[in-house]
Amino acid sequence: MKTVLITGVAGFIGRYVARYFSRQGWKVIGTDNSPPENAPLADLSAYQRLQLPTPEFHSLLAAHKPHTLIHCAGRASVALSVSDPAADFYSNTLLTFNILNALRLNVPTCKFIFLSSAAVYGNPSKLPIDEKHPVAPISPYGFHKLQSEQICLEFARIYNQPTASIRIFSAYGAGLRRQVMWDICQKAISQKELILQGTGIESRDFIHALDIARAFDIVSDRAPMQGEIYNLGNGQEVTIVELAKMVLESLDKKSTPLFNGVVPTGNPLNWQADITKIKSIGFIPTVPFEQGVKTFVNWCKAELLDI
Repeated sequence: MKTVLITGVAGFIGRYVARYFSRQGWKVIGTDNSPPENAPLADLSAYQRLQLPTPEFHSLLAAHKPHTLIHCAGRASVALSVSDPAADFYSNTLLTFNILNALRLNVPTCKFIFLSSAAVYGNPSKLPIDEKHPVAPISPYGFHKLQSEQICLEFARIYNQPTASIRIFSAYGAGLRRQVMWDICQKAISQKELILQGTGIESRDFIHALDIARAFDIVSDRAPMQGEIYNLGNGQEVTIVELAKMVLESLDKKSTPLFNGVVPTGNPLNWQADITKIKSIGFIPTVPFEQGVKTFVNWCKAELLDI
């Protein structure tokens, strides 16, 4: 039985990863700064509450000697990175270095998968975006993800540690109480008019958290793990106005989405992933976007009606 260690296991993606790997027969160890009652204990063989970085993490590694570490911990907010770049740097760039250095000292053969972001591309010059596209972050969050990728490459080249960075485009799924899909859904349910930020022609490439977890398994099993980078999306560009109409249709609402014309600082305009590279090692998205939206809307309705 292989062991996977998941940092940030109580977060949105961390929970999906824990459930997926547990069902695949892995021994799943989790750590987060949340109390145990907020962690997915049913999917974990062990859980340790830690505020990373900490010397206790070295003991955790020495005790379990994981085959793979999936680094889900860290801040995931463009807006917060703009207002507090120092906190974003410490919880993303510096934390990534500390985790990799702890692996170097304790389990240097452990495969390390880093959750990066399409934010490293900023506003791309062409779509779809492949991994060779120039990087040009427009937020501290994007810069810090890019710096973390370089740290992964550093440890692969200098210390021969197996690492890979996954540039996730727009993650979604039941359980995500932030970002654009949640914003649209909760406003459509709770307000008479649906008024959203931007112009509506901004676009994203959405990837379900179930497929994200599957991709991590495939990368761990089949990738060369030499500090390389993979895009992870559906390969499908969806405008925000299209998404809003899909949500409204799922809610059986006849209203028309309105837009305030204001694009928040640090948010890119258009995204679509070229996923040829990760497909080459066996990954194919399995959650159709329309089905994923309907499932998300049903979960959102249940959540908001219970409040």
